[in-house]
Amino acid sequence: MNRSLILLTNDDGFSSPGLWAAAAALEPLGEVLVVAPRQQQSGAGRSMPRTLSGRIYHETVEHAGRTWQGYAVEASPAQAVLHGLLEIAPRRPDLLVAGINYGENVGVGVTISGTVGAALEGAAFGVRGLAVSIEAPRELHESYSTEVCFDVAAHFTRLFAARLLTLDLPADVDALKVDVPSDATPTTPWRITRLSRRPYYIPVKPERVRLSDEGVMDYVLATDLAEVEPDSDVRALVHDRAVSVTPLSLDLTSRVDFSLLARLLAGGGTQRADASLPPRLAQSSGSA
Repeated sequence: MNRSLILLTNDDGFSSPGLWAAAAALEPLGEVLVVAPRQQQSGAGRSMPRTLSGRIYHETVEHAGRTWQGYAVEASPAQAVLHGLLEIAPRRPDLLVAGINYGENVGVGVTISGTVGAALEGAAFGVRGLAVSIEAPRELHESYSTEVCFDVAAHFTRLFAARLLTLDLPADVDALKVDVPSDATPTTPWRITRLSRRPYYIPVKPERVRLSDEGVMDYVLATDLAEVEPDSDVRALVHDRAVSVTPLSLDLTSRVDFSLLARLLAGGGTQRADASLPPRLAQSSGSA
């Protein structure tokens, strides 16, 4: 009988220590097939850029005193998953794991995450996904820094991967998103959370003289989180220092009463003031 096949990827790139920490953690559970972007792809979401060649390289990496092999692809994380599923995997994987990512993926910005995007791409093909990230300082998010220790995140990667390989999940759970505090231990409690609606990564306007100058959009971490939702991933991770486990669904349909929305769109509701403006602008558009 074949051992479970686990397709492992990430968005930090093939050489990331977090990827190989996950490989070591998953190895006792089955056959680990590593197919990851060749270069750093943080923030790629579930994108499918046509500008990447898709070339696949069979490469080796030294990690923790061992030599590991896998496939490095000139591709986004989601594209790497597709290459793994359609070209490389000898059979349908039993699980797709993305991570371990440098930096937490919480709040409304998770669709930007290549880690989450890779897990959802696998889920779209019917392969349940697990996206794992560890809290890290902003300046290390796109690094391969050895300041970040992946041991505890690897422990939770193995824990939840083992559960996903043996359990039948509810129908609307396509992937699990796991975020591990930087100071967690193997005994740190975990809990089920929902995505916070509050922005956690705040865009920063580029500093430039002319619009034609280079101006890469940067970000900072939110600091005003005192009122964050009590059942959210941000609350668990930042305030309570617990491991956040968020079930994700491919169904992005709003949870709204369809008949109510239809009546509103048909003209059966009251039009709000400043309807032509976004909500935040509308609120601040009155006279000084």
